[in-house]
Amino acid sequence: MDTPQQQAILTLCLLAAFADGANDREREEIRRLAESLAGESGNALLSALYQDVLLKRVDLAKAAAVLNDPAHKQLAYEMAVCVCDADGVASPAEQQFLRELRDALGLDAGRAAQVVRDADAVAAAPLASGTATSSMSDAEMDKYILNHAIANGAIELLPESLATMAIIPLQMKLVYRIGQSYGYQMDKGHIKEFLATAGVGLTSQYVEQVGRKLLGGLLGAVAGGIGRGLGSMATGAAFSFATTYALGQLAKRYYAGGRQMSTALLQQTYQSLLAQAKQVQGQYSGQIHQKAQSLDATQVMKMVKE
Repeated sequence: MDTPQQQAILTLCLLAAFADGANDREREEIRRLAESLAGESGNALLSALYQDVLLKRVDLAKAAAVLNDPAHKQLAYEMAVCVCDADGVASPAEQQFLRELRDALGLDAGRAAQVVRDADAVAAAPLASGTATSSMSDAEMDKYILNHAIANGAIELLPESLATMAIIPLQMKLVYRIGQSYGYQMDKGHIKEFLATAGVGLTSQYVEQVGRKLLGGLLGAVAGGIGRGLGSMATGAAFSFATTYALGQLAKRYYAGGRQMSTALLQQTYQSLLAQAKQVQGQYSGQIHQKAQSLDATQVMKMVKE
């Protein structure tokens, strides 16, 4: 996959992120990640694309026209669907955007509809199966958080776009289970607000995952599949491990303390925990790769729905 194709897919993902008029907080998160990725890689591509999309210097038709390979077209559509569903089932505005994208890419309507159904099933998955669970000890909770972080890092190594989309619902289920252990009953709205207050954007997080994969060259051989053949730890896996681990530990402190953290303290604590998680991630890279070897998209979807 060459640079113009990377640029086209990233542009379509950014257009998808703004399709329903992203709120100011989400826009700020996407701006931040664009600058962050540019700083980390020395590649200002995503930051420049963000400006192009924000200032309406590029549109759907122009970006879609760059993609000629059927595999790249399918990948772009799947990623756009996942971006639209990252914060819940696509809104009417997002659904209209996806129909226009499908037509611009010349995709089969039936196959495109199946992608949307699969993504909607992930986005609409319940936080819990309905079975009551007991509280966890401190040690049990730490192990629970670590296992989820390892699993999400492993999922990031899978080639399927929809598998990667499962990371966010699994993070929400993690927060839900931790809150439940401390006696709190929550719905998705409460958890989304908790994540947003901590500075974690749902849509921006998925866009960041896409950006890291594309800019890192991890999607260059999409037709042949990626993931299990990777010889070294992908930065995306490290990112997903760290964010999941930090969110779990943040939720543990927040609910153990009776949900008394101020917004500033919540954000500061999350950033501190994220830095710590990035430091320890290397200790678990072997377990992440081992976990990835035993996973496929079907198993991931089962995890989301449990």
